Formats: sequence, C-alpha cells, structure tokens
Amino acid sequence: MDYLYDGSFDGLLTCIYYHYYEAAASGIYQQDHYQPSLMVNTRIVETNPAWAMRVYTAIEEKISRDALEKIYHVYLSSDSNKEKLILNYLRLGFKMGAKVDHFHSHPDVYFLHKVNRKVTLETHRLLGLLRFKDLGRFLYAAMSPDHNILTLIADHFADRLAGERWIIHDLMRNLAIIYDGQNDMRQKSIRDKWYLTNFSYSLEEIADKDQHWPELWQLYFNRIGIEARLNPRLQSQFVPQRYRRYLLEFHQKSD
Repeated sequence: MDYLYDGSFDGLLTCIYYHYYEAAASGIYQQDHYQPSLMVNTRIVETNPAWAMRVYTAIEEKISRDALEKIYHVYLSSDSNKEKLILNYLRLGFKMGAKVDHFHSHPDVYFLHKVNRKVTLETHRLLGLLRFKDLGRFLYAAMSPDHNILTLIADHFADRLAGERWIIHDLMRNLAIIYDGQNDMRQKSIRDKWYLTNFSYSLEEIADKDQHWPELWQLYFNRIGIEARLNPRLQSQFVPQRYRRYLLEFHQKSD
C-alpha cells in the first residue's frame, strides 16, 4: 500500500501509524509529487494529530529522542527518497531500540545518517554565513538552501537579534521566518515570537514598499495573532508546537 500525505510532519507520522495499525506501507509519498502506478494500491491519508503524537512518543520511548531529531531533520531535507529512508529506519529502530544508531554500516541506518549530516552541516554553515541587510524599518536576509532549514535557524537569530525586527527569506521555497522583537509579546519565549509563513516578495518589492512597512507589519502581526488565537494549529502547520522545543535544543547543541 502506498500512503499519500499532505507534506506535513504530522502527516508523515500519521502514515507511519497506518503502516503499523492498518496495512504495511510499500511506500510513503507527498500527495502532490506522487506518480500513480497501476500495480500498487494507494490511500490518501488525512493527517491525524493524535495518531501522529502516538508515533512521536513511541519513537522517543522505544528508540531515542536523538532518533526523533534525526528523523525530523531528514523530513526537512530535499532528498527525494526521504520518506523511504525514514520508514526503513523506523522499521529497524522499533526492533532494535536505541542501539540502532550504532549499526552505522547498515543501509537503513547509513543512508538516513548521511542525509541528517547534510541537513545539520548546512544549518551550522548558514548560522555563520547568513548576512542581514538593514532596510531601515527591519533587517532582511535572503538564502536559497538545499534543505528546508528555516525553522532550524530561527531560534538562533531570535536570540542573537532579540530586539530587532527581521525577516529571513527562503527564496527557493517562498517561505520566510518573520520575527518582531519589538512587539507586545515580550513576556513570551523567543520561539513564540517568530512565525513561519508563505512569503513571495522580492527584495525590490520590499524596498518599494519600505515607507508603508510599519503599517503593513502591524497589520500582518495583528492578523497572525488573531488567526493563531482562533486556530492554534494554523500558525503551526509547518512546525507543530511540540516540535519547536526540539529546534531550541538543536540551537543549544550548536553553541
């Protein structure tokens, strides 16, 4: 059975749940990228946060928290076989427990570790190389990383530039982390003050709108704040809250 999911980490974990409690997966694929085959049955999986949480907890308890971190990093990678790598690693991990990561030469471990290292190395590299432009109203940095690492670098810059307003823009994916260090959320933690959002402005468009950005910024954050209060999962569609603690730990390890 090929399971098709919505591209979210919760959706991927829901497919893992189906693999163990419904029918074994022959493959897991993002629905938008799937090439149908007449030889394989398919099932479109609706993301179920409760089932995803069960898998999340099982990975932590039956394998390790470090294994969960590796899986999340591979999920963020651009590797075209990442779902297969994660599924194979978990199959072995649930059998062997925490010692699974000691079997470095096993194909199901080796290839997942290899992709994890690529994501980790790129993250550390950008922490040192990313440069911001001062646009007057806020700071702006653009990047086009190989992997979808915005959420892995957000806490680092929220800590380093805590009193600033800034945008880190992933040009390749039309995503951005937006941080408002000067808003009225000072009592909240650093990671509650940044947002991951779709963002398709070019630097030229941003510069053209510069005089209007104070009003646009306030409207934007007011809108996000209202939507997040009405629907807490809306803001967290890319990074569910329970995964954010992970990103903070990643930042602490990299210091």
